Amino acid sequence: MERIEIALDKARQKQDRALFPGFVVKREREPDKTKEAIWDNLPLRTPDPATLSASRIVTAYRSDPAYVAFGMLRTRILQEMVRNNWTSIAITSPTAGCGKTLVSLNLAFSFAKQKDYRTLLIDLDLSRSRINELLGAKDSPPVDQLLQGAKPAEEVFVRYADNLAFATNARPLRFTAELLQNARTGEVLKDTFRKLQPDIVIYDMPPMLCNDDLMAFLPNVDCALLVTAAETTRFAEVEMCERELAEKTNLLGVVLNKCRYTQEEYGY
Repeated sequence: MERIEIALDKARQKQDRALFPGFVVKREREPDKTKEAIWDNLPLRTPDPATLSASRIVTAYRSDPAYVAFGMLRTRILQEMVRNNWTSIAITSPTAGCGKTLVSLNLAFSFAKQKDYRTLLIDLDLSRSRINELLGAKDSPPVDQLLQGAKPAEEVFVRYADNLAFATNARPLRFTAELLQNARTGEVLKDTFRKLQPDIVIYDMPPMLCNDDLMAFLPNVDCALLVTAAETTRFAEVEMCERELAEKTNLLGVVLNKCRYTQEEYGY
């Protein structure tokens, strides 16, 4: 009987998507009071609006019109991930300076506006993390202790909204590819997701052409997003990264960041 109900539910979701292409069907979270308590007991930090504004995190309070672009990107990503029953997305760039960490943060706060969705942002740019600096956070537990199994999720993640939590990196690390490729890291992450039951997991990854961290970790993600910088990123770099990502995972697309041209002349 249970299998029939599951099959009928899947059929209803498929019909909803066919009738309403823009309609996002929410994945139901496993009801477990213990797991809900773990999430609710994560430390809650209220970000400073001035710090976020100075860091160009425009989606937290939507005071800057630029948040609209991230809202559009969020919707497209969410529709594609729900359609394919994906949970995790890696965000990377060809080289440093493309703004992939800002894209990750803005997407995380944008996803948090979807109240029915629980989002995790995990900082895996372990050699050169900037998330703590951009958030104005100085005392966050280092994420490598989570990945190594030294600390449980509830001692590492910090909530920045009721449905948004971050695990960040407080110090530069060495030999990071070995850590990300370790089988124990994958098991730790699976256990973390069983505890926290996220709907969306965003990984802020290092630039692809700087080291092999991303390629070592890609087997753990469902899809990837490539962030490029206008007038900086070379076409050959984009082509190379697209090809490698498409071979290893599901490439959602390429984001052109730092573009000087907008739709303001049309009133948008």
